[in-house]
Amino acid sequence: MTLTDLNTGFRDDEQRRRVQRVIHDRLADDRDPQECRFLMRFWWQLVMSYQEVSMDELSRYIGKPKLDVIEALVSAIRSSHAEIDAWVATTQHVFPVIQDRGFKADQGTDS
Repeated sequence: MTLTDLNTGFRDDEQRRRVQRVIHDRLADDRDPQECRFLMRFWWQLVMSYQEVSMDELSRYIGKPKLDVIEALVSAIRSSHAEIDAWVATTQHVFPVIQDRGFKADQGTDS
């Protein structure tokens, strides 16, 4: 299944940015670099019309709970703007905000 149509499924740029914020802040955890890398490639796929990442790659490198959420997002994007809004509302309550350990290390802080 190609993902090159996703960039046209949003109501507007703000809706797309809300979705991207959820992916970045709640799914892309740098403690699992490979998974994080493919989630961020998917993050870019939401803007691009060319193939940044495939569903096969996502299936291979993303854990089941997050993959289920990504598959639900793809379905929502292809369904309706209201479904996308519901995905954002639900997903932001399922996954906690991720602490950016790389940024903290670069800044010389712990915790």
